[in-house]
Amino acid sequence: MIETRVRVLSSSHGTSFVEATEQNGCAACASRSNCGISGLGKYFDGRRKPVAIASAAARPGDELLVGIAERDLLTVGLYAYLLPACLAVGGAALADWRGLGDVGSALAALAGVGLGLLLARIFAPTPRMHTRTIPITVTQGEHS
Repeated sequence: MIETRVRVLSSSHGTSFVEATEQNGCAACASRSNCGISGLGKYFDGRRKPVAIASAAARPGDELLVGIAERDLLTVGLYAYLLPACLAVGGAALADWRGLGDVGSALAALAGVGLGLLLARIFAPTPRMHTRTIPITVTQGEHS
């Protein structure tokens, strides 16, 4: 299970809008000053919009642990990345076999990518997210 902590921003009718509370991926590790990829992470990192999840009992301010099973993530990844890539290669190979030249192969590859993305959109299952509330622990001497 791949999990991350989120904070509930708003909640209504069984849907909660959440934002991540911990830093994951680029800029999360100690070697970010020496890492070339962290520069890309900083470039593409912006204020993301809150994500909607189904959570009936969540209230604004609650912290939740949201998880996705590795199997679900792998399945969706195969549909989203492998299927379009395979259809692009297959389309280009078919166009080359038919003698359509470089332009025909490039167009067939683009058509394969488009078809692959369309098929992934139609047939890929939606990954199930599991949520659970993180209990707040108050240590002795603290007031809530």
